[in-house]
Amino acid sequence: MKFLINKGLAVLLFSVGSTLTAVASPDEVLLEPGKLPVTSEAFTCIRDMTKVRGFYVDNLKGNLEATLAVANSETGGIYPPGSVVQLVPGEVMVKHEVGYSPVTKDWEFFELDVSEEGSEIRKRGFADVVNRFGGNCFACHIQAKPQWDMVCEDTHGCETIPITKEVIDLIQRTDPRCSDNEELSAGESYELFKLKLKVGVGSAIGTVKEMM
Repeated sequence: MKFLINKGLAVLLFSVGSTLTAVASPDEVLLEPGKLPVTSEAFTCIRDMTKVRGFYVDNLKGNLEATLAVANSETGGIYPPGSVVQLVPGEVMVKHEVGYSPVTKDWEFFELDVSEEGSEIRKRGFADVVNRFGGNCFACHIQAKPQWDMVCEDTHGCETIPITKEVIDLIQRTDPRCSDNEELSAGESYELFKLKLKVGVGSAIGTVKEMM
């Protein structure tokens, strides 16, 4: 028997990952002339981006070739401005112009609320953003070895996230913004249900930490 994942569950699941505390209002960030503006319209179906191994990339300035050159490099490199790196639908990294945020190597972190209607930026920020589990996103990504420009993969030096590659694949395949999602088996939906429970517990713990 196969069935579609519950839409309410999907919205919660796709916020898993670096769930960030805002340091600026989501879609109302004033940038200096020449800086890269980022609004919710920039984020659509994750599978419309280009897949590189287990994650997806794009470039908001149209320079996808340069972004792919770094993503596919065996020795690493510095991602060009406009680069977008995304592992799950509700979590995004965007590279700004050189000097925009030196401490984060010009990366900005986003948490999205995603649905069939599209994306809404829920939270965004830089070095002091904290995810719903009470962890600092910058503190995780800064663990990446210098040549990987703060992008985490299994061999890049970052702490391993508590989600299997198979579950990440399921999350990517069921992005509610995509129009071509396939039905899930009972087993696949059960795996996502277990993830929902973990996210719920982690969110509660993170909220308590923020209140202390």
